[in-house]
Parts: sequence; structure tokens; C-alpha cells
Amino acid sequence: MAGNSQRRGAIRKEGTKKGAVKGSGGQRRKGLEGKGPTPKAEMRPGHPKQRKAAANARAAKSRAEKADAPELIAGRNPVVEALRANVPATALYVALNIETDDRVNEAVRMAGDKGISILEIPREELDRKTNRAMHQGLGLQVPPFEYAHPDDLLVAARDSGEPPLLVALDGVTDPRNLGAVIRSAAAFGAHGVVLPGRRSAGMTAVAWRTSAGTAAKLPVAMATNLTRQLKSWAQEGLMIVGLDADGSMDIDELNLATDPLVIVLGSEGRGLSRLVRETCDATVSIPMAAGVESLNASVAAGVLLAEVARLRRVTGRI
Repeated sequence: MAGNSQRRGAIRKEGTKKGAVKGSGGQRRKGLEGKGPTPKAEMRPGHPKQRKAAANARAAKSRAEKADAPELIAGRNPVVEALRANVPATALYVALNIETDDRVNEAVRMAGDKGISILEIPREELDRKTNRAMHQGLGLQVPPFEYAHPDDLLVAARDSGEPPLLVALDGVTDPRNLGAVIRSAAAFGAHGVVLPGRRSAGMTAVAWRTSAGTAAKLPVAMATNLTRQLKSWAQEGLMIVGLDADGSMDIDELNLATDPLVIVLGSEGRGLSRLVRETCDATVSIPMAAGVESLNASVAAGVLLAEVARLRRVTGRI
């Protein structure tokens, strides 16, 4: 009986098995193997750094899409000025049932002469297209700005037969300041303007409008690395002069004005960045009355460029 009981127990024990299990099939050894190096935090799903990296990527994609999208110049005077300056445009939007005046009539006539599409749309749609700017019933659609290469600016300057005069912006983030600087640069004989690829305003519709269309006449370039570009120009024989509140000299002491020159303008708040300042051959400041901290970047640019143009006229270099 005891033997039968042991035999039944053995049968029950064997019955719990599901097929032959003589080995692990290598699964145990694989389980002991390493899984390779730990991924960087930015690559681990759910990690705070990974979420931050993903957010930055989405923001960069959004900025790129906005940069590639057409923009609208809004307002009767800005639209007319842009058309007079031959700013490239693809469409003129006119709000339905607006009160016409000489500016509206001129805008429509010039757009027609240039082959630009003229589209009448409801005011609400024009509000949306211009982000509710003060459009006064007119909006001019301009394609994304085509930047020149920084090297092209120097070639054009040398071909002019005059000492090169270029303007570089370091951290100017207000498109209105950018447009005003471009306007001053064109007015005082500069051969081009260069912007850094990061932390800078770009040629948006606001900059187009503020430049009063001069951006269509004066080449504007974008440098991937502004410091590196300034050093490259220095190797080509250009003097780098930065405008700074704590400059080493006043503008009336600027004896480099008649040389091949790059004028560097910093932001209104921070001024020149450290690396850019270290690249400059000289820094100049504008004397001001006591109690005034600093000038707007575009105003300061106009003052310095006017002085350079004056000195070049006096010496007969232009």
C-alpha cells in the first residue's frame, strides 16, 4: 500500500509538468547578461531632462515653421512705403467696405502695376492674418526673407570702390530696432548688416515696416557664429569697432573711421557680449548729458554711423 501511495504521489508530481524542462534554453544566461550602457538622461522616456529636450525640439520646430511662413506688413503708410521701395510681395489684402483715401488708391495701383495679387477679404479675416495689428484695412504679404551670406557683404563692399563699412548686431532682439538700424545703415553709406543666428531679431514684417523698405536695397546677412565671423573679417583687414557705454574712447576720437570698418552694436540692456567685446580692436562711446543711462540701439547706431560718414567726407574717402 505504501508503495502504491508513493507511486500515485510521483504521478501527481510529474503531472504538473508541461513538457520536458531539462534546461532553461539559455534564458537564464541571457537574463544575467548586461543590457549595455545606461542611456543619457535626455534619451530616457519620462525623465525630466528628456521632457525638457522634447519641449525644446517642439519649440525649435515651431520657430522654424514661423520663419518659413509669409508675413504681413500692416497699415496704410507702411504698405505704401514697402511698395514704393519694391519690397518683394505676393499679395495685397484689402478689407471689404473700407473708406478709401490716396494711400489706399496708391497701394492698389502699385500692386496692380507690379503684378501683385489684390484680394478683398472681410475685416475680421484681415484682423486674424495681421494678429490684430493696426492694419487700417491694408495688409501686404511678403515671403520669408532671403538672407545674404556674410562673405557676400564684404565682396559687395569692395566692389563699391569705397572703404568697406559693415554693421553687425550683437543681441538686438527688437525687430523695430533692427529695422531702424538697417534704415540708418543705408542712409549713411554702410554696405550691409549682419545678424547672429541666435538671440537676435530677424527680418520679420515689423522689421520690414520699420526699415521703410531699405532692407530691399541693403543686403542683410545672418552669421552662424558672430564672433567667428568678426574674426574672419579682421583677418581680411577690417577693423572691428564696438559701440559700448564704457568704451575706451569717444566717437570724436575715432581715427579708424576712414579704414575698412565693422561697427558692432550691442543690445540696449546688456551691451556687447564678452566674446564680441574681446574681438573688437576698439570700443567707442557716445558722450551724453548726465542722468541719461543709454540710447536706444537704433538711435546710437544712427549717431555713430553719421559721425563715420562725416569723417569719411571730410577726408575725401567717399
